[in-house]
Amino acid sequence: MMIQIKYNKGSLKAKEILDDCGFEHLLDFPLELFASGLGATVIEKPLINSDGRIIFGKKHTLIEINQNIPFETRKRFTVAHELGHYILHPGLELHNDNESTTSWFNNKENQAKHGKVEYEANQFASELLVPSQMFYEEQKNEKFSPDLLRSLAYKFKVSITAIAFKYFELGSHPISLIHTHNNRVTYWKRPPSYPHFMKNMIKLRPPGDSVATEFFEKGKVYPEKFSKQEIWKSTWFELKDWENDNGFDFYEYCVVSQHYNMTLSIVWEE
Repeated sequence: MMIQIKYNKGSLKAKEILDDCGFEHLLDFPLELFASGLGATVIEKPLINSDGRIIFGKKHTLIEINQNIPFETRKRFTVAHELGHYILHPGLELHNDNESTTSWFNNKENQAKHGKVEYEANQFASELLVPSQMFYEEQKNEKFSPDLLRSLAYKFKVSITAIAFKYFELGSHPISLIHTHNNRVTYWKRPPSYPHFMKNMIKLRPPGDSVATEFFEKGKVYPEKFSKQEIWKSTWFELKDWENDNGFDFYEYCVVSQHYNMTLSIVWEE
């Protein structure tokens, strides 16, 4: 079954390139070889304060990836992100990317600082690595759970964060996302038509009864089989005067990145 998927500039270009090259996906095809076929050479080398950078030449383009990135999924996404710049923004000449520019968590301050080119490159990378139609088919008959996100991340060879954003856009069950860095909420997102309203906690500490706070204040990281933690609706959402927390079944799956001291709280209702 085909669904009507809305593509933006970045994701549409990635889809067009896959179609033009005759690929449904790149799961079994080396990303560096794919980049070479498009005219860009990918090399790994030590980089300072940079995950990746792209150097446009008159006849050829070089994409450099920091060999010290600790996660292969992040390296893969960085390559795809730089390819997005190569295809979408050929006038950049020399461009460096780090965690802030490749991050999904673009609040208004980050968007103003880094501009739309980073958003477009992220959307290009997401579609290149996780084609929307294929993703939809993979998850459409599955009940939402942390295990589902982990299995999708493994299949598409991307981070759970990247999969969570894809699921937010195309998944069959509504989820909300809250990003916290250095024990301060930096970003939140809820489905447009969701009946529950989130508390605006930007730049504040996460709620004291959240799973995110357990990590920042106690160093608690739940093993996979206990990663689905029950919470109150009022933990992250506004509780109306006539409502009672006992009338809801909310859960939080907190994806922890100890290396970057950040969390992504994936919150949903059953």
